[in-house]
Amino acid sequence: MSRFIRQFHRWTSVAFTATVVSYVVVIAKGGGTPPAWMTYAPLLPLALLQISGLYLFVLLYFARKRGASGAG
Repeated sequence: MSRFIRQFHRWTSVAFTATVVSYVVVIAKGGGTPPAWMTYAPLLPLALLQISGLYLFVLLYFARKRGASGAG
């Protein structure tokens, strides 16, 4: 399960980066105000990144605690 979450987190970061870059390109072209869907498009990958990142962060500390208690 942890391996799947790590892979999911990596690919979600790619999707987030792509949405942000596309938004910046649209703004840089000066085509006026970008559509609302493009403004809010990075929020879904960002929310998924936050959830999976928090899971991986907590998993790290549980693994350390489990390893420390097993070694003692």
